[in-house]
Amino acid sequence: MTVTIQPGCAEGTLAAVPSKSAAHRLLICAALGQRPVQVVCPQTSQDIEATVRCLNALGAHIRPRAGGYDVTPLDRGDAPAPCHLDCGESGSTLRFLLPVAGALGAQATFHLAGRLAQRPMGPLTEQLEAGGCEIHLRPRDNVLTIQGQLRPGEYTLPGDVSSQYISGLLMALPLLNEGSALTVTGGLESAAYVTMTEDTLRRGGVSLRKTGGTWHIPGGQRLRFPDRLTAEGDWSNAAFFLCMGALSPEGVTVHGLNLASSQGDRAVLNILAAMGARVSTENGSVTVRRGELKGVAIDAGPIPDLIPVLCVTAAGAEGDTQIFNAGRLRLKESDRLRTTAQLLTALGGSVEEQPNGLLIHGTGRLRGGIADSCGDHRIAMSAAVAACLCESPVTVQGMACVSKSYPHFWEDFDALKGGGL
Repeated sequence: MTVTIQPGCAEGTLAAVPSKSAAHRLLICAALGQRPVQVVCPQTSQDIEATVRCLNALGAHIRPRAGGYDVTPLDRGDAPAPCHLDCGESGSTLRFLLPVAGALGAQATFHLAGRLAQRPMGPLTEQLEAGGCEIHLRPRDNVLTIQGQLRPGEYTLPGDVSSQYISGLLMALPLLNEGSALTVTGGLESAAYVTMTEDTLRRGGVSLRKTGGTWHIPGGQRLRFPDRLTAEGDWSNAAFFLCMGALSPEGVTVHGLNLASSQGDRAVLNILAAMGARVSTENGSVTVRRGELKGVAIDAGPIPDLIPVLCVTAAGAEGDTQIFNAGRLRLKESDRLRTTAQLLTALGGSVEEQPNGLLIHGTGRLRGGIADSCGDHRIAMSAAVAACLCESPVTVQGMACVSKSYPHFWEDFDALKGGGL
């Protein structure tokens, strides 16, 4: 499927969709809790639905309701039956629930789609196997199996591959019957996502003590939440509209964002301000307008999901923008360094692909043309932002892939003045 976007600036106001990152964590922790909980999440996505399916397969009872989900926790007193978990292409679902399945002693088969079977899992599976689980990955069949009981003990993970490994173990280890320790070696990239996990666990009463790079986690813990939990607004998806605002004299306003959020992609505001955009905030609303944009250097390590749309924004700036520390982007739904470079090149931009980054030569304008999403939701949405810089229409191939994280993106985009399809 394709969509053709008319060129020109977008302006207007819209509400932030619920944070996918927050929803994953709230649903998982609620399913591991002591009592039923309502999770408020007015909009869903393929990734969130994958987590719901998998939690139900593990024995929870999660049912959709108006504005969210009713979560009845799984019964940990029952011996888990063999189960099949359909992860779709959600890396968060797989990496969070694989350690949880080990902690539950489940005999589970994870079914993977897209590039998920090719994305790195080695450091996590090695630790789970050392802790008593038996894991087999069959990439050709897009299947990963786990069985055996994860034991309490000492676990070690690198900090520079995926923060999701760490979050998964932090959610799993409190379930074990005795205490454990989790040590992260090297620099911790995407640290804000681990903070989100810590915040969710502590909200449920879990005790975590961190000393240096090591978490000390008592065993035998059960989470206990209030009756109602709310997934806050999503900075990752709001970033596409905030970047549209940075390319628009009238600007774009997004309501419903937590300005004190632990979401790492809140950094989009500081980056856009450093580029010269005019940023203002008030009572959970953020407005971004165009200023005299200039190129900057951007460390992709803490904010990998922002890089495609920031690269598009950089094409509208004066001077060069250097993206560095971005090697992990090659392991996403697409090789995002390559597909971002291809997107900009196809629309008339100037970009150099480097082994671990990109160098964007800001030209102020783009030509327009055909943009291939390569099945990657963030590339498709970045193409919509690129249309704000273009002189002729942009046709996005594979536009439906936005359903992975933001099914109503095209409708919200079309509702903005100038954001015509």
